[in-house]
Amino acid sequence: MTVRVGVIGAGWIGLEHIRRLTDTVTGAKVTAVTDIDAARAEEAAARVGARVLADGAELIVAEDVDAVLVTSWGPTHAEHVLNAIAAGKPVFCEKPLATTAEDCLRIVEAERAHGRRLVQVGFMRRYDAGYRQLKEVLASGGIGAPLIVHCAHRNPTVPKAYTSRMAAQDTAVHEIDVLRWLLDDEIVSAQVLRPRATTNRFPHLTDPQIMLFETANGVRIDLEVFVNCQYGYDIQCETVGERGLVRLPDPAAVTLRTEGVSGSAVLRDWKDRFADAFDTEFREWIAGIAAGEEPTGPSAWDGYAATVITDAAVQSLESDSEVVTVDMKPRPAFYAGRASTGGVA
Repeated sequence: MTVRVGVIGAGWIGLEHIRRLTDTVTGAKVTAVTDIDAARAEEAAARVGARVLADGAELIVAEDVDAVLVTSWGPTHAEHVLNAIAAGKPVFCEKPLATTAEDCLRIVEAERAHGRRLVQVGFMRRYDAGYRQLKEVLASGGIGAPLIVHCAHRNPTVPKAYTSRMAAQDTAVHEIDVLRWLLDDEIVSAQVLRPRATTNRFPHLTDPQIMLFETANGVRIDLEVFVNCQYGYDIQCETVGERGLVRLPDPAAVTLRTEGVSGSAVLRDWKDRFADAFDTEFREWIAGIAAGEEPTGPSAWDGYAATVITDAAVQSLESDSEVVTVDMKPRPAFYAGRASTGGVA
């Protein structure tokens, strides 16, 4: 079976996923594209022989669209995902699931009413080989009960439009999702500290930030978010347990020895760091749809949880670093144990 995919949003990430579904993933075909910029939609569709539709609502109900990919502007996500659920079609939504917790809950309730999982959220870290190895070690009890997690998320630079809130909402949100999955535990509080600021930041930006989280089981997490580190794109994660520790491996790279120095290159771009994870994410999504199965990746509930936790982090940042309790609703039984790759079971 070829899964016919309609894409809402033909910006950079939309184009990248169109290329991925066309050139890398088997069993998929992009049949329809829409974008607020009609010329951009025409260009994207022409590359893969798809047709252009007027808007997301028309695309979702189109007969030649089996599944929907949402890569549009964040505030439009909730509308498109809700329309896909109403149409009974699987929908992959790049993060955020929605820009407010209230809209995320609307999606959760709509999916529950439908009675079957249709929504997957684009948290690609769960598909990275290194993180999956970490998950295997932790799930097997290889280091005993987790006690502490140390993380870092460093970017060489960010554009001027990047704001202090985005450190939680756009950057740390990936660690927040993957740590909930790795630890099989829920984050219950957040605190954001402001260390000495880098001189390489824009005046409006608080950078770096140190985010502190606590889980329901008492695990303490520290996360450094430094988006103007200059030297490269660097993702670190180390979990300390009762009997040992496990560390996320760096990407494979050759070691060069020359002129008295030994070292290896540091990646400069998140797209290169997680390219394989993106490919695996979409292969598994398409394979599941073709087999008539529910998605097994990050769920609508995971999208809601990430939004609530990042809201707490933003509140702490903007209130003199107070510890903020995460105000999360009880998870519905509908989402318990429904996903092997996604969800806190």
